[in-house]
Amino acid sequence: MAAHRKPSRRSVTGGTARAALTLALAGVATATAFDGTGHADPEANPAQVRKEVDRLYRQAESATEKYNGAKETADAAGKRLGTLRDEAARRTEDLNTAREALGSYAAAQYRDGGLDPSLQLMLSSSPDRYLDGAEFARYAGGRQAAAVGTVRQRLREIGRLRGAARVELRTLKARQAELDRRKKEIDGKLRRARALLAGLPSADRALVGEDGTGRASRSGTAARAVLASSGSGTAGSTASAAPNARSAAAVAYAYAKLGSPYVWGATGPNAFDCSGLVQAAYRAAGVSLPRTTYAQIGAGRRVSRADLRPGDLVFFYSGISHVGIYVGGGRMIHAPNPSAPVRLAPVDEMPFAGATRVV
Repeated sequence: MAAHRKPSRRSVTGGTARAALTLALAGVATATAFDGTGHADPEANPAQVRKEVDRLYRQAESATEKYNGAKETADAAGKRLGTLRDEAARRTEDLNTAREALGSYAAAQYRDGGLDPSLQLMLSSSPDRYLDGAEFARYAGGRQAAAVGTVRQRLREIGRLRGAARVELRTLKARQAELDRRKKEIDGKLRRARALLAGLPSADRALVGEDGTGRASRSGTAARAVLASSGSGTAGSTASAAPNARSAAAVAYAYAKLGSPYVWGATGPNAFDCSGLVQAAYRAAGVSLPRTTYAQIGAGRRVSRADLRPGDLVFFYSGISHVGIYVGGGRMIHAPNPSAPVRLAPVDEMPFAGATRVV
């Protein structure tokens, strides 16, 4: 009797790059058949592309913030390592000086022949002069003992510094390895996003929007013109509505950077990622902020969405992976993603996660 087998399931991927793109966007196989006959793949549409590109950009931004945090740790470890090495070099110079002093005492003892003091007294032609010399020898012996103690202390200090330097070096290497992993992850996400956009016909790319999110990006001049014509205020009036001079200065800086390109890991002055823009704006106002979104949200006093004032930091997504600077009228200035420059945007265009008033 012949054995019976269930026909195997086969996924039809199609023979074109367009079909592969559609499958990637849908996230599931679009055709299965027990008889081996496939069905036509649906056409990729701008809405699908927009959704997938937004997802990739969010993942890349989350990885960017982790990269920024690892870089901050690596930079700090590098500075500590440099300080330890400089200190070890100074201690080594001190050690060499102490060794030279100890060597001079040893040489003097060798010249004296190391004779027993009583024998030296018997052989001396001038006992009084010898007794004076014996007193000096006791003094010199005390200095020799001090020199030995100094050498030992310097050796202990250098050992401690070298041990601490080894710890910092391990930390630095670990963070550098993490930076390499994060960089590859970010580059991979961004390449996939660019490939999805490039896979669409030009007419569909226009529907998606030049920034890959369906919301056309605006240059700094155009954004200011739209804001002013809408009656929502200008950079000057927004700054004057800020709760204090430093918040006003941060807002003014953000306005001045409208239209600047997004570059992941950048903190200005000509390109930014989201947390880099916030850090640079408040640095210009004389306030030092942490580098990452998840550290920046804890850098000030938490405020509710209803109490937002110009200069407040607004955060988005459950992982606190994005940040902007609130400028009033329900708007913020932020660095969105690699396909969009620094721009004005509604606060409600992303899932709100919290807000902080820095000063």
